Amino acid sequence: MPEEVLFKSESDQSREEIAAYLRSVVDKLEQGEPITLKSGAESVTMEPPARPTFEVKAEREGPTDGPGELSIEFELEWNENGSEGDGGSGQLEIE
Repeated sequence: MPEEVLFKSESDQSREEIAAYLRSVVDKLEQGEPITLKSGAESVTMEPPARPTFEVKAEREGPTDGPGELSIEFELEWNENGSEGDGGSGQLEIE
């Protein structure tokens, strides 16, 4: 299935700045409100359903024998037709 990027923003931020962005998302999710992402003239508003699929990935990209790039990715997924996620696998714990 082809992927269409509706919005993308990438910039170096302090941990505190990132935490503030994530808190804004948390607040919107808890209140059941749409989430609007803006950067310059670009913006997109999305309305996650009550039970989207929540995907978390820890990745390392690069050569197997040398230093690479590490990432933690948080993703909410849902079908545009309004159906909710499939439940996924296991209970996530973050320590």
